[in-house]
Amino acid sequence: MDRVTDVPESFARPADPDQANDYDSFAEAYSAETENNLVNAYYARPAILALAGDVAGRQILDAGCGSGPLSAALRDRGAVVTGIDASAGMLALARRRLGDDVALHVVDLSDRLPFADGAFDDVVASLVLHYLEDWGPTLAELRRVLRPGGRLIASVDHPVVAYKFQDPRPDYFATTSYTFDWTFNGQSVPMRFWRRPLHAMTDAFTTAGFRLAVISEPQPDPAACELFPDGFHDLSTKPNFLFFVVEVPPSATGSDDWPVADHERNQSRIEATMTVPWKM
Repeated sequence: MDRVTDVPESFARPADPDQANDYDSFAEAYSAETENNLVNAYYARPAILALAGDVAGRQILDAGCGSGPLSAALRDRGAVVTGIDASAGMLALARRRLGDDVALHVVDLSDRLPFADGAFDDVVASLVLHYLEDWGPTLAELRRVLRPGGRLIASVDHPVVAYKFQDPRPDYFATTSYTFDWTFNGQSVPMRFWRRPLHAMTDAFTTAGFRLAVISEPQPDPAACELFPDGFHDLSTKPNFLFFVVEVPPSATGSDDWPVADHERNQSRIEATMTVPWKM
């Protein structure tokens, strides 16, 4: 699911956890806000697409597809895309965008996925895992529906950003929730996310049976420099999101003998990973 932007601390207010994250209630406004903004259109989605590389002919699951902008981009690059989201309202917008080209299903990522083992070559999960307190069951399901050698390409709030979000600072090493109100297009909506340290993220991937291939802190699309000069500089010099590529071992035995083609493709994806300086 796409993210609007980071909310400054001065805007952060307690949100009712029982009412939070109700995307059905603001689907239209949210989709319009994120369609062409800096953080989503010129940073989060291009970074996922760059990590995915050549997807022509690949079966891809867009987990948390929202209104479908990433699904559309993958489809236009030749992938066979299936989208899932917990919000029926967001999927209605995705259907309007995608027509019948993409299979869409209302699915909560906390539940078992309605797909066969090894159904997909790739899963993309853009800015969705940080909605979950426990990654374990979800990652186990995503691994199950990936073929041997398949990839999960995911992005989440950068743990440094999540840690700095409130004052006093929380325990960095604990998995804790934080809530606030998003305000966009004149609408204020309660949101809830879960923060966790970097090692807890990587541990969750490996526990689910994935191999860590890439951790990326990419730069925004250079085209955004002229369109969003102030925001571009800020996004280029501070952490925002963290991107992962994790892979299923290419055989049931977890052999270290990777196919040459997969190895070469992985090397081409690593080229643009960058470390962004930050201060606590």
